[in-house]
This record gives sequence, C-alpha cells and structure tokens, in this order.
Amino acid sequence: MKYQLVIFDWDGTLMDSTARIASAIQKAAKLCEVDIPTVEQAKNIIGLSLDKAILSLYPDADETLVGQMVLHYKDQYRYQDNTPSPMFDGAMDLLHSLSAEGYKLAVATGKSKAGLKRVWQSSNTEHLFHTGRGSDEAQSKPSPDMLHQILAELDVPVHHAVMVGDTEYDLQMAAEIGMDAIGVSFGAHGVDRLQKHQPKAIVDSLIELRHHL
Repeated sequence: MKYQLVIFDWDGTLMDSTARIASAIQKAAKLCEVDIPTVEQAKNIIGLSLDKAILSLYPDADETLVGQMVLHYKDQYRYQDNTPSPMFDGAMDLLHSLSAEGYKLAVATGKSKAGLKRVWQSSNTEHLFHTGRGSDEAQSKPSPDMLHQILAELDVPVHHAVMVGDTEYDLQMAAEIGMDAIGVSFGAHGVDRLQKHQPKAIVDSLIELRHHL
C-alpha cells in the first residue's frame, strides 16, 4: 500500500457531472440576464466554491447578482436540469476495492457539504468515505485548507496521502503542501493544464488510476 489516504475530488473525477454543471451555469446566467458563458468557460471554473466561480466569470458582479446566480444555479442543478451525471466507469469498483483493502478515503470538493451529502446518498457511497470537506467548510480551492483539515481529522501525515482530481485547482492545492497528486484526463481541465502542477501521474481512466495507489 503506497498511501494510507486517498482524497478524491468529486465532480469530473468520480462523477461525470461536468456537462450538467456547465448547463446549470449557463441557464442561471440566462435567468440573471447576463452574458451566457460558453461550455468551456463554464467548465473552467468547476472545482471552485460557487461564489468564487461566479466572480471568476463575472468579475464586476455585485453581491446581489452573485446571490441570484447562486440561487438559480442550485435550483437548475438540483431540480431543473436533467443532464445525466452518472458515476464514471470503474468508480464504484475502485472505491469498494480501496475500502476493502484498508485505505482511508475522503472527498475534497467545490460542492457545499449538503451537496456532497446528496451525491453520496444518491450514489450509495457515503459509507465508503471516512470524511469529506465542502466549499462551505473551508477556503475555496486552490487553497489547501480542505487538505489540511482532512489530514488533521484522520491523523495522516501529508506524505502518506494523495489527491486525485480533474482540475488544476485540485493539483495546485496538493502541490502547495507537498502532497502527491494524480490527475485524471477525462474531467473539466485538459492535460496541459494538469501538467503545470507536476502530478505523479495523469491517468485516462479510474481503472488505470488503481495502478498508482
């Protein structure tokens, strides 16, 4: 066992939800009567906390607009948008295998803790994870605050943990504290962006990921 703890991002890493997120962002923008971002622009901010993501798209947005965008986005993502968001191929087998072998598993996500709880329950995976941190419990990625909290809670040294994610924000926060990181190529950010933060590996599937843990 190379690591004691594997920390996963959620959207774009374990769950194929980037298309749904981008769609919900576009619909929220339309409802707020602001410029509608392209799919690429919307995918670019996946992983950030919601308010930070909106300000990244609309730097001049005031508090009222940010609040409206947040409300519309949440309504679209949870209730209105029917874009499928299944678990990626191999995700369930991987999680069950790692759990059975004694790995500690955690999630560090741009979702709120309530949002994380919902996807845990919908995917029937909550029991496989030791803990998780959402964007309302820590500073937004790429701050390593989430990772610091998870390491402290589970009492695992940084060199015995690895961060797995699909965005440069995931890999950057790991790099900032000297934690190993593995990028996945099938999520929100392309390989060129992931390579900037010198991950231990970039994999094209969760089956391939298993060989690096």
